[in-house]
Amino acid sequence: MKIPFNKPYMTGKELWNISQAHASGHLAGDGAFTKKCSAWLEQRIGCQKALLTHSCTAALEIAAMLADLQPGDEVIMPSYTFVSTANAFVLRGAVPVFVDIRADTMNIDENKIEAAITARTKAIVPVHYAGVACEMDAIMDIARRHDLLVIEDAAQGIMSTYKGRPLGSIGHLAALSFHETKNIISGEGGALLINDPRFIERAEVIREKGTNRSQFFRGQVDKYTWVDVGSSYLPGEIVAAFLWAQMEEADIINRRRLEIWANYHQWFASLEKAGKVVRPTVPRECTHNAHMYYLLLPDLATRTRVIARLRERGIQTVFHYIPLHSSPVGRELGRSADDMRHTDAAGERLLRLPLWIGLEEQLAEVIADIIGAIEQH
Repeated sequence: MKIPFNKPYMTGKELWNISQAHASGHLAGDGAFTKKCSAWLEQRIGCQKALLTHSCTAALEIAAMLADLQPGDEVIMPSYTFVSTANAFVLRGAVPVFVDIRADTMNIDENKIEAAITARTKAIVPVHYAGVACEMDAIMDIARRHDLLVIEDAAQGIMSTYKGRPLGSIGHLAALSFHETKNIISGEGGALLINDPRFIERAEVIREKGTNRSQFFRGQVDKYTWVDVGSSYLPGEIVAAFLWAQMEEADIINRRRLEIWANYHQWFASLEKAGKVVRPTVPRECTHNAHMYYLLLPDLATRTRVIARLRERGIQTVFHYIPLHSSPVGRELGRSADDMRHTDAAGERLLRLPLWIGLEEQLAEVIADIIGAIEQH
């Protein structure tokens, strides 16, 4: 038996959609499928504007340009996140300021943000870990009082909510991912979500290589030209055609993932009670999307042994991030606002389990093997 950590899901409509994109004669960006995907995001999330991008990294880079960062400006974010969260802002010359995470949700500790603010701070970037929302009311309140932008890194958060509001609809800007490891996929892909209308026009320009091409196609200008800095952030229609098939079945995908997540959660309750693991926490005001199931093991040595034992049984489990504040570039270009003890602990203790549609048939065996591997230590 071999159980991979991830297996990309296909609804069955993806290749047909791709053939239709080809038949239309339009395979470059912003064709019919891109427009359908953008409209779906605007309707489901409730953002003012959704712009499809070739990756979540690209969406974050556009957001960093919209923030008009100058060299030496500071951006507050967690260290327990993917490198793109920091890279997008470092590329503009900004300094990532790392704040510790909460011990329960693995999200940025909202109570430590204010102490990290300086005269150079320009933005806060909350990362919704595992599709569970950060404490957004507190974060937005801090941002209002200090005149800061909030850019949600909602890479893992599609179809999750905070107090009934979809993730990606709360900050001034937000970024989504459709990478093959996410719930709704296109191989690579992402989206920039804009909730503050003052950013819409410039975001379109930046995404279109710094030109006002979008305005030209809407008939707002009689020719398009280079009007700002920008780059090529559009996905092609093949990517959008694949993604549209996933969006059409998003609710089914979500439901099936939640069933697997719930099974894991139920089976590991006794291990948590025995003090051998800590299960994920989902605050009462949040609904999550079953993006991942993880366990916190007692220490690094235990996690290393469990991963090795499960690999012997054909089950691929993985840890997640090396905290950015302890990475070579993070140490050189960023700074930590506090002691980062919960971040360091997550970096050593967190174990991610396989979670993909189709796993249901083998889930009981997987759970039994995982429990066995943990209990032997």
